[in-house]
Amino acid sequence: MPRFGIGDFEIKNGLVLAPMAGITDKTFRSIAKEYGADLTVSEMISAKGVYYKDKKTKLLSERAANEDVYAIQIFGSDPEIMAFAAKVFEEEQKSGLIIDINMGCPMPKITGNGEGSALMKDPKLCGRIVKAVSEAVKAPVTVKIRAGWDQSSLNAAEVAAECEANGAKAVCVHGRTREQLYRPPVDKSIIKEVKRTLKIPVIANGGCYSGRDAAELLAETGCDGVALAQGAMGNPFIFEECIEEFNGRAYRKPEKDEIIAMASRHVRMLCLDKGEYIGVRESRKHLGWYIKGFAGSAEARKMINLAEKEEELQEILQKLAAL
Repeated sequence: MPRFGIGDFEIKNGLVLAPMAGITDKTFRSIAKEYGADLTVSEMISAKGVYYKDKKTKLLSERAANEDVYAIQIFGSDPEIMAFAAKVFEEEQKSGLIIDINMGCPMPKITGNGEGSALMKDPKLCGRIVKAVSEAVKAPVTVKIRAGWDQSSLNAAEVAAECEANGAKAVCVHGRTREQLYRPPVDKSIIKEVKRTLKIPVIANGGCYSGRDAAELLAETGCDGVALAQGAMGNPFIFEECIEEFNGRAYRKPEKDEIIAMASRHVRMLCLDKGEYIGVRESRKHLGWYIKGFAGSAEARKMINLAEKEEELQEILQKLAAL
């Protein structure tokens, strides 16, 4: 069983729920924790939004009751503003907090402002940001990066070394370039190079859709842990699967009724947390992932996307379960 430390926190099973914008909210993270994610990471939060006291920005940092150790991911390009945001969160959370810095987001609206994975074009700036944040807070600081900006600039090891030298306590590497977005393949050799370069823990990320995938990624890169992202969408059970795989035990995949029961509970939790109007609308994408491949799922998805009430979603799930 892989395990590693971030500051004073021990990640006992080496499993991390990677941050995903619009997905890893408090509800999703709470469910992932139940199934075995030992470290969960918030959706990325704008440091400028915190600085200018945007109310919606602050809502993204709400913590689930079972998140004993929790990482808040911030993004931005100004070291002072990033440090300010980190300090605000540390004062609010009091304990069990890790500050994660986003240097990996590939989306144009982020990179167009010189943030996210665009930071990797300037390794020295990456170092200055980590230094400013590390000096501003007592919480351990981690960094999420990609393989590089494109195939001509695979500089993950250089950026990671700058981050380590300036106070980072762990680095998570997504083995794709910004240019690739989320298209295959995942370059495991780049992740392995980062692991060879650093003394701090390195977390591998990319292309894990099963326990076997996660075990192979760890074996091939030598990393200390693995971060799961798309493989966990509609499948929080993947964390249990990874734990069984790591321990050499057979894994029993959940039956259809178990998956639908979890989907139903996810809807209920979202509606309780965010109110029915928002909860129903945010449930739609999650339900599409949960029911993928089931008989009747195509028709069910059409109905789900038209539903306005939680009761409607629950009825759709029950009808699907009966097919």
